[in-house]
Amino acid sequence: MNWTAVLTLAAGTYLLRVVGIVLRGRMRVPERVERYLDLGATALLVALIATAALTEDGGFAGWARPAGVLVGAVAAWRRVPFVLVVVLAAGTTAGLRVLGVP
Repeated sequence: MNWTAVLTLAAGTYLLRVVGIVLRGRMRVPERVERYLDLGATALLVALIATAALTEDGGFAGWARPAGVLVGAVAAWRRVPFVLVVVLAAGTTAGLRVLGVP
């Protein structure tokens, strides 16, 4: 990627953020559209988490990583402190890998 593309994308991102701030109080979105925007953001977040948890180098990441993510998700759901959530998830993944689970 060349510098022109990087600078163009950076400027576009900046302008989108500024437009959001400037138009926040001036523009009304119908409630139905607002609901779809919320659902779209949720779907995007779930897709990002699933991709990061399940894939590595274009293929399946193995069973240890999804198990660690699951343990971390359950710990977060149970409102465990964040540092402990990370330690539990990483420890589960590492422990399974030590046991030979890919």
